[in-house]
Amino acid sequence: MKFSYSSIFTFYRNIKSKIVFYPTLFALSGLLFAFVMMYLENRGISRYLVDNVPVLVVNNGDTALTILSACITGLISMMVFSFSMVMLLLNQASTNYSPRLLPGLISDRNHQFILGIYLASILYCVFILFSIQPTGDKYQVPGFSVLLGILFTVACIYAFIYFIHNISQNIQITYILDKTFLSAKETLEKLLKHENDLSTDFPDTDNWKEYHTEKSGYFQDFSTQYLLDFCKEKEVKLEILPVKGIFVLQGIPVFRCSKELSEEEVENVLERFHFSRAELVSENYILAFKQITEVIVKAMSPGINDPGTALNAIDYLTELLQLRMLKADETFISDDNENYVKVRSVNFDELLYNVMAAIRTYCKQDIIVVQKVGTMFYYLQTQKVQNDKYYKTLSREAERMLEDAGNVLDNHADLAILSHISHKLQLPQRKE
Repeated sequence: MKFSYSSIFTFYRNIKSKIVFYPTLFALSGLLFAFVMMYLENRGISRYLVDNVPVLVVNNGDTALTILSACITGLISMMVFSFSMVMLLLNQASTNYSPRLLPGLISDRNHQFILGIYLASILYCVFILFSIQPTGDKYQVPGFSVLLGILFTVACIYAFIYFIHNISQNIQITYILDKTFLSAKETLEKLLKHENDLSTDFPDTDNWKEYHTEKSGYFQDFSTQYLLDFCKEKEVKLEILPVKGIFVLQGIPVFRCSKELSEEEVENVLERFHFSRAELVSENYILAFKQITEVIVKAMSPGINDPGTALNAIDYLTELLQLRMLKADETFISDDNENYVKVRSVNFDELLYNVMAAIRTYCKQDIIVVQKVGTMFYYLQTQKVQNDKYYKTLSREAERMLEDAGNVLDNHADLAILSHISHKLQLPQRKE
């Protein structure tokens, strides 16, 4: 198997979002530090401290064994409780909000760091405990190492307090929505910054040679710099066919090239495509729209019945849509004002339709939510856009929303509100 920097980077991106990644690193660090302390104990570090700073050293074997045993027992109990709280958080988020939120919550580094501190401290204390070996009637006590074990346990207690505080925040829907929004906003702002002052000139690609992949999974990203260097070196241009976030099946074409490539060149290009079985907002901003939409839909379901959450989610959705309207439907990778790679993305029409189709289906019977959506459309109509056709898309989806709501609502006051929203948005008045 051919290893490269790209494959190593892809492996790192796949594993870093796993809940065991950072705890494993911390555990290995704790184990390594325990062996380092054993070596230093053999070099006489505790004897030196007994002679110079005796207050820092535990010099009684039975006391050391008792202390370390108590520390290990307490740390294991805290770790089990912490893991249980994480599972509770994931279960509540999946049940009440959306299963799509789970990858983002699992990849929360604060939780991983805290669990890693627990594991590192436990392994350290266990191996230091094993190093206390009886010699006749006496014990060779690694006093300074025992003191460090006590300090690590105290640090774990404070980490546990922070964990309780952190998880009590993470379980709130406002925090989840805010985290999802900020991650998508950061991704969108990077894309917008890249698009500034770029031309959209690119040759027609219908007759270009297509190349497929032997992998399957969610298309997350690709190595931008490598593809740019490849195009300049080979004097070719590429078009990336799948949209980021879409599930690519084996054998599906993933890119087109203006010239025919050799098998080795195709393999090198395909190695720079990143496929994953998980979806993260930080890698695909479209997922944020899906997650927020699902939160709205789930909140309006009869089992949850939480319009307040739906209203909050619409606020975040409004701001994300406003940012998306500043972005073009097509993205190019360029250098020296020349476009080398064309990247497909979900166009604004399709994005807004997918969002509003779900909201129309599950929220049309609630006049308060319909009012909020109307306010969203009014705000978006007053914002700057990258393409004027986005305004037509907004009007079309607003009209569909009001039409569906009008077919469900019977109260005259509700219908009057719908008429007012339609007039405010300058839409054709609905015929009774």
